Amino acid sequence: MGWFNRLQQGINTETKDKKEIKEGLWYKCPNCKKIVPMDDHNENLGVCDGCGFHDKISTLEYFSIIFDDNQYTELFQNLRASDPLKFKDKKKYTDRVVAVEQSTGLNEAMTSAVGKIEELDVVVCSMNFEFIGGSMGSVVGEKIARSVDYCIEKHLPLVIFSKSGGARMMEGAISLMQMAKTSAKLTQLSDAKLPYISVMLDPTTGGVSASYAMLGDINMSEPGALIGFAGPRVIREFIGRDLPEGFQRSEFLLEHGFLDYIAPRKEMKQTIARFIRMMM
Repeated sequence: MGWFNRLQQGINTETKDKKEIKEGLWYKCPNCKKIVPMDDHNENLGVCDGCGFHDKISTLEYFSIIFDDNQYTELFQNLRASDPLKFKDKKKYTDRVVAVEQSTGLNEAMTSAVGKIEELDVVVCSMNFEFIGGSMGSVVGEKIARSVDYCIEKHLPLVIFSKSGGARMMEGAISLMQMAKTSAKLTQLSDAKLPYISVMLDPTTGGVSASYAMLGDINMSEPGALIGFAGPRVIREFIGRDLPEGFQRSEFLLEHGFLDYIAPRKEMKQTIARFIRMMM
């Protein structure tokens, strides 16, 4: 019997005492399809205990992993994006920024902080993919520039976690200028003999991969991260042929010399501290 006829005859098949599983109670790995309680998945730092797939986590979660006792001080948190081009597509750029701020609680695609990693004072910049795809705009470039200045003043190493779709189109050429700006600032850091560790997460693409993400004294990544300028789909369509297995994934880049190291998330803190001790 159709649902309309059932309603007309007063037949209600809804089970009111049916027990519903709350959304977010379970996690299903997109790689191996294993299902585990979400609490267990979170306790495992967002890494599948079946296949080792590294799920995306937020900047605050990364900070809780790498900073000693999750203690740190955020830097330059009052910087906000302007709208020099008065950009508008389906909505105004300014309205889009406000909407993202309200939905994520973030004010930009980059968060900078200073704290201790295994008792070592370190400045860490981490990109927020939730904020317009982690796109690099003027504020992202300015936060990196000021972080470099802070490192030079305090004689501290710099770590940048990159996770981005590339330059922010709503800021046009101004966003592209951040590639040169951040590269120049990192040269100043190098001249000051201070280490810079670049950690590339999934995904790191576009202008970010073509600038500061690939300029580390140590370029490292998590397992399985997508890293490249253009995505594999774009490259495949352009050259008209299939790509090698695992193309642009971190393991492929390590094998071909574009990465220095791959660190599982559980070993990230110890690995960063070890590299800093080697270079300081």
